[in-house]
Amino acid sequence: MHHHDTSERLASYADVLAGELPDTWTSSYVPPDAKEDLAELADRIWDLDLVAASLAEHPLRQAAVLSRPDGAQLVILERHDERNGFLVAAVAPRALPDEAYRAVPEPNGIALADDPFLSAEQVVGDLLVRYDSALAQVRHNTLGGIQPSQPDRVVLTWQQDGSIATAPVDNRAGAVLEANGFIQDPQSGIYRLGTDDTRAQARALRAIGPQLEALGMGTALQHPAGRTIPTSAPAPVPAGTRALAPRAR
Repeated sequence: MHHHDTSERLASYADVLAGELPDTWTSSYVPPDAKEDLAELADRIWDLDLVAASLAEHPLRQAAVLSRPDGAQLVILERHDERNGFLVAAVAPRALPDEAYRAVPEPNGIALADDPFLSAEQVVGDLLVRYDSALAQVRHNTLGGIQPSQPDRVVLTWQQDGSIATAPVDNRAGAVLEANGFIQDPQSGIYRLGTDDTRAQARALRAIGPQLEALGMGTALQHPAGRTIPTSAPAPVPAGTRALAPRAR
């Protein structure tokens, strides 16, 4: 097969796959002449198994990258065996320190069939679950004390300055948080609710509980002492909120 045919097949496959994944994903093709981009991408492929073994024998010559608004990325690359189809792997986020990845299992990639519709089911049921879990752990590691959330539960952690931080796994949860005043750090992915207005903070906590519950997600409030209180109702505001220590950075 000519290189032109291969590149068109890869780009088309990625476009269809992106449209079949939950949330909003966009697809972009990285051609062979984009050598610096390919090298940078290869360095960020988050895999120590199937895809790493393939890259050890066949360096990345072209790829398609699927991107989600929260910074998550998947890379699709060619298979170099007798089977049709592609390989897909998670991509580690940029700008996070190496220490953040320590003790976090790699969300190793998988082989995909030559049918993007069937492959979407594979990605959603396997790779995305492990990737979102690993992302939550890495983002948790970038800020000490923030407990990682689960797909069905958003864990909110009180900070020393009185703010509340969380790293939700699901984009739908992120949308609920942003609608209620949380601001996301674009590099770490951490959502934070400040303390400029404690009444507004309390209202936000009361509001997000039922909104997340409507999405099938519970909430839990992590206190500084390390005690987690799971709740299906809106997260309560501790009585000592106004007496919290002054803000410090």
